[in-house]
Amino acid sequence: MTFKEKIYSHYTQMVQDRIDVFKDMISGLTEDSKNDAKGSAGDKHETALSMMHIEQEKLTNKLKEALEQKAILDKIDPLKTTENIVLGSLVKANGIYLYVSVALPKIAIDGINVIALSPQSPLGNHLMGNKAGFQFEINKTHYTIQSVE
Repeated sequence: MTFKEKIYSHYTQMVQDRIDVFKDMISGLTEDSKNDAKGSAGDKHETALSMMHIEQEKLTNKLKEALEQKAILDKIDPLKTTENIVLGSLVKANGIYLYVSVALPKIAIDGINVIALSPQSPLGNHLMGNKAGFQFEINKTHYTIQSVE
């Protein structure tokens, strides 16, 4: 498995794990609200039920976001390499590895730090469509693209 494939696999698993956790939490809240509805009455019951619904809405929004991230990752072919930076490119700039995909937490693969960023982010926006050797500046930091996979 190549370095780029390991990165893709790790981020795909990370997003899938988040989806599974949110689904389990939503399912648990749904079950709790059914059980609570059977045995409670009065204002406390209404407040508890209302709080569960609010929490369920928050989790549903987080689940939706994770599903959108997964949909973007599903569009990426980790075996594809191009000269120009596109969705799914692994870019080395200033000694930092950047994975152009979706905004996700920094990870370490084989002891090397990798930052996943969205093409819509300021840095991602400057990278898109460019090649190794391209130079640019963001927030007074000068970047040089060293390689593109």
